[in-house]
Amino acid sequence: MPVSRRKFLATATAAAALSPLVGTSKPDFMKKPGFSLTVLATNWGFDGNYDAFCAKAKAEGYDGVEIWLPGSEKERDDLMNAVAKHGLRHAFLCGSGDADFAKHLKEFEKMLRDGVALKPLYFNCHSGRDWFNFEQGSRFVQLGLEVAKSSGVPVYHETHRGRLMFAAQITKQYMEAFPGLRLTLDISHWCAVHESLLEDQPETIKMALSRTDHIHARIGHQEGPQVNDPRAPEWASAVKAHFAWWDDVVKRKAVEGQPITVLTEFGPPTYLPTVPYTFQPLADQWEINVYMMKLFRERYK
Repeated sequence: MPVSRRKFLATATAAAALSPLVGTSKPDFMKKPGFSLTVLATNWGFDGNYDAFCAKAKAEGYDGVEIWLPGSEKERDDLMNAVAKHGLRHAFLCGSGDADFAKHLKEFEKMLRDGVALKPLYFNCHSGRDWFNFEQGSRFVQLGLEVAKSSGVPVYHETHRGRLMFAAQITKQYMEAFPGLRLTLDISHWCAVHESLLEDQPETIKMALSRTDHIHARIGHQEGPQVNDPRAPEWASAVKAHFAWWDDVVKRKAVEGQPITVLTEFGPPTYLPTVPYTFQPLADQWEINVYMMKLFRERYK
């Protein structure tokens, strides 16, 4: 029997009010001095200028923002004025899309060098391309280590499809070759790449978790990098798997007395699935990211 739109929305609203972590106990671990949780907002999909974005992020309770390093001096001034005005921390995404290795590396280095002057909390790097060979990829890792050492700004390489760290077994090669390599864990990408919740790669996942200093809090599944709505009960197993990985990272940071940063990064259409023929998203991207921010606050702080 067909379900009316009104009944469907009422059911969905009631389901969304329930935490998908029901039945999962909060992790219990001692937090040493030095531990802190910093949750940042993304402007991916936000329709507005830096000031409007920062104002909204601050009003929701975010600690800061992570965005692509602005390309022009004016844009950088606008961003720095906005974060200062609203009392937010800032961090930068860096990367290039050029297919030519030499040009790609040059653009990547320029972004890092330019960004240092703006004193970000960290650099999150979309490093290289997935088809660059290991020798080429190693140049990006070496560069990141050099910039981090000379500037004091942490440089993290994101586990992202299309980039050097696109798959677990490839990332393992870089981790073994570079003990100083630090990661942004966006493990949702690996779920899609490996068509699994990674149950069959425990040692590699354990190594990646031990190298993680920054988390991108998006929940993927066996067939894609983003569930349509993490509040929906059908995604409970994927939600619990991701929080188990994140628990491991946060526990290590807490026990070591080190900070952890998190970006809530559910994306807009077409990362967010849409209704056919309409391009209308199945859920509200901003609302989901705020929901994820609150889950992290409740669970870890």
